[in-house]
Amino acid sequence: MAIRNIVTEGDEILTKVCRPVEKFDGKLGQLLDDMYETMQEANGVGLAAPQVGIRRRIVVIDVGEGPIELMNPEILRESEEMDEDTEGCLSFPGKYGLVKRPRSVTVRAQDRDGNLFELEGEGLLARAFCHEIDHLDGVLFITRVSRMLSQEELIEILSKREREEDE
Repeated sequence: MAIRNIVTEGDEILTKVCRPVEKFDGKLGQLLDDMYETMQEANGVGLAAPQVGIRRRIVVIDVGEGPIELMNPEILRESEEMDEDTEGCLSFPGKYGLVKRPRSVTVRAQDRDGNLFELEGEGLLARAFCHEIDHLDGVLFITRVSRMLSQEELIEILSKREREEDE
C-alpha cells in the first residue's frame, strides 16, 4: 500500500465527470487499498478517486464502522428530511462550511470484484455518500455551502459536539 498525493483546490480534475470502472482486477484492488490508507493518513472519512488524480467512479468511506468501497455508485433514494451540518474536504484543507444534505440515502454500487450491492446510510454516512458521489460528478462541496465557517466558529461547533458526546 502507498500514500497518494491528494489533489487540492484549483486542479481541473476536481471539476470533471469521472468515467465508470470497467476492469475489476488487482490494479483496482491496489488503488482501493492506497486510497483507504491515504484517507486514514489524512484523517478523512471519505475519498474519491479524482482526489488522488484518477478520473474513475471510485469512492472509499469510513465513518468509524469500517471501510466501505464503492465502484460506480449511484444514489437510488434520498430522504425528504434534510440536515444542515459542518462539512470539509481533504481537497480544501482548512476550509469548512454548512451544507444541507439528505438525512438518509440509499446507494447502489459495485464492490472490488464487480458485484452489485445496495447500502443505506443515515447521518454522517449519508452525508459522506453524497459528498463523495458529488466528487465523481465534478461537484465540489464549496458549491453547496450555505455559509463558510471561520476558524472560531468551527472550534466552537467542535467543542459543543464534544460536550454533547460526554453527556
